[in-house]
Amino acid sequence: MSKTLVIYYSRKGNNYVNGSIKNLKKGNTEIVAEYIAEAVGADLFEVDTVKPYSADYMTCTEEAKDELRKNARPELKVYLDSVDQYDNIVIAGPCWWGTYPCAVFTQLEKLDFSGKNVFPVMTHEGSGLAGSAQALKKYCKGAVVGNGLAVHGADVVSSKNAVEKWVKSNLK
Repeated sequence: MSKTLVIYYSRKGNNYVNGSIKNLKKGNTEIVAEYIAEAVGADLFEVDTVKPYSADYMTCTEEAKDELRKNARPELKVYLDSVDQYDNIVIAGPCWWGTYPCAVFTQLEKLDFSGKNVFPVMTHEGSGLAGSAQALKKYCKGAVVGNGLAVHGADVVSSKNAVEKWVKSNLK
């Protein structure tokens, strides 16, 4: 049986949900990551930045845009050294400006994905998978990029069955 890791970044607190700002106790991507872990017995690794993004959603989006424009690599509190023990690696994050938060790239660039299967997962409010698969092809050199999963942020809580179905179809 294959072994799976979910590398994810998630934002709790102020989030854009169905056209308005809501305060989330747990980030949408974290919920989806937990559904995946439960369905396949995956390990979880949360990407956590040394300098937190602004608590204010609109300010955070500007910070994220600025990081993307500068191709920034925010420092993380903890780094994974290796993914050698895993066959499948799910990379999950919110869709920020058409791709993952730059903090995710900080981690991905430090790993060797040769011979691994990687899968994009995005939570979003209308962008779907956006550029997530292309980003994984760029940052996970040597990996095979599999089918992705896009989960509408406002529907995350009720998405467990859809996530499990995707897991069973892709993470073997």
